[in-house]
Amino acid sequence: MIGFSVFFSVVQGLVAGLGVTVFVTIASLALAAAFGFLLALLRQFAGIRFINLAIDACCEILCNVPALTHLFILYFGLASLGVKLTSITAAILGLGLIGAAITCAIFRAGFAALPGGQAEAALAAGLTPLQTIFGILTPQAMRIALPGLGNYAVQLLKDTSVVSAIAAPEIMFFARSMVTSSFQTTMIYATAAALYLLLSLPLMQVTQFLERRYGRLKG
Repeated sequence: MIGFSVFFSVVQGLVAGLGVTVFVTIASLALAAAFGFLLALLRQFAGIRFINLAIDACCEILCNVPALTHLFILYFGLASLGVKLTSITAAILGLGLIGAAITCAIFRAGFAALPGGQAEAALAAGLTPLQTIFGILTPQAMRIALPGLGNYAVQLLKDTSVVSAIAAPEIMFFARSMVTSSFQTTMIYATAAALYLLLSLPLMQVTQFLERRYGRLKG
């Protein structure tokens, strides 16, 4: 029977990767939201066919190629060309770019859900296009997009487990290392799953709160 001291050492070992997991999640989410919002603005309002096609193509590539492939290209592929990224930098950049394609769709859905006459009314009232976009449309679109962003944040937290494949020292990296040395497979991976659950639950609560409060536009 496995003693408490062994279990405690496993928990200690996995907690060592907790900070990296949280940091990669937050940094990737910030990058994804910033770039996703920029792409959504360009796709929604630029009205230039070439830009629209380029954004659509980039989003398709980022969403439909496995995340691990993108991470390998950034970490191993760029290194072979002389551009060496740390594992954490490659993880944040890779997950952030993939997330940008996802959040772009979320933000675009927010803009598309707005009544069509608002922009025309704002322009007719004398507002400039930029004032209309950022002062009238964006706050409402963000309100609609918040629940979707919350759901994406929960998914992103779980997706950080793949960055262990490029030696980023997060929870699953330490879990795999300890399994290799101790062979306590079930206990180690079950403990790792519990840690991910403990991290995900608060995010899920926030997401549900946002869903209740901002799930639909109020008149």
